[in-house]
Amino acid sequence: MSLPAPVCLDCRQPYPAEGFPWRCPACGGLFDYPDLWTFDPAAVDRAQPGVFRYRHTFGLPPDASPVSLGEGGTPLVWARVFGRQVAFKCEFLNPTGSFKDRGSALIVTWLTLRGQTEAVEDSSGNAGASFAAYAARAGLRARIFVPAAASGPKRAHILACGADLVPVAGSRADVAEAVRREAEAGAAYASHAALPFNLPGYATAAYEIFDQLGGDMPGAVVVPAGQGGLLLGLSRGFAALRVANSGKRQYKIPQMVAVQARACAPLWAAFARREDAALAEQPTLAEGVRVLRPLRAEAVLAAVAVSGGTVVAVEEQAILPGRDALARLGFYVEPTSALVWSALEQALPSLPDPVVVVLTGSGYKYAG
Repeated sequence: MSLPAPVCLDCRQPYPAEGFPWRCPACGGLFDYPDLWTFDPAAVDRAQPGVFRYRHTFGLPPDASPVSLGEGGTPLVWARVFGRQVAFKCEFLNPTGSFKDRGSALIVTWLTLRGQTEAVEDSSGNAGASFAAYAARAGLRARIFVPAAASGPKRAHILACGADLVPVAGSRADVAEAVRREAEAGAAYASHAALPFNLPGYATAAYEIFDQLGGDMPGAVVVPAGQGGLLLGLSRGFAALRVANSGKRQYKIPQMVAVQARACAPLWAAFARREDAALAEQPTLAEGVRVLRPLRAEAVLAAVAVSGGTVVAVEEQAILPGRDALARLGFYVEPTSALVWSALEQALPSLPDPVVVVLTGSGYKYAG
């Protein structure tokens, strides 16, 4: 295996050989990979389904059966915006309509490998719908906790996949607290925020972008960020590509631009050192990034800083005009994805070419 086993970030205990803990049983810390995984272009197996063509980077045992719905392989489409040619990575064209499928494929594969038959998850909508679909594919029972105000199409998607839907009144943090109580009672918690297994799945989008650019790195990547897992996975994927191709030329890691809704922008406040910014989980149309306390905030901010990137906050009144502008280019995305339009308007003049913008979720997932 080319991927080291996860370890606890606090006490350095390795991830247990049995069970499916979402945090360290010894100290309660988060698990993550201690070293960068190895990417080998010669090991890419295009006969494998979906993202599993890159399974040599996943750390799975050779006999593990992949749980796949054909995720990945999304197009990179160019368009002229604000006077520049920009490439849009269309992650909203994944099987359940969001980038979360790249991570769900791995999390559910690990669940089945560990002998789990049911699991709980919490989500603002997209992760829950994705997990419900992949759990259905694997024959697992899923119980998904969502905000009571979550978008109707996402809730319908979860129910259609046969999962139990648990609406929770209050904030997104209240939803996380409700599912953690289930986990403390013994349920397997397939957390896309706390578990590290989805990060190598997100990194597969970086490998695709590199290929779609003809074997070149982007100059910058613009991506919505709530927990920030997609940005973290992408940055690690580009770092692995840089190492793998170091004998050919000296590639630079793209500048990573994280985009948040100003209504709930803890990453932006920390990066910009805005101690005066009101940190609160205020309502926002960009429900997918409404996360007040990102679990991997330190790692996400470090990835942005090392790349020479930045964090951008988008005002609420700019979200729907951004969605409409993208739709007029042919990209029908939800408000969370539409954050990137205002971010481009703000940051594009300072970004090096080629600029890649990740469109994370489908407009069909949003009612309104």
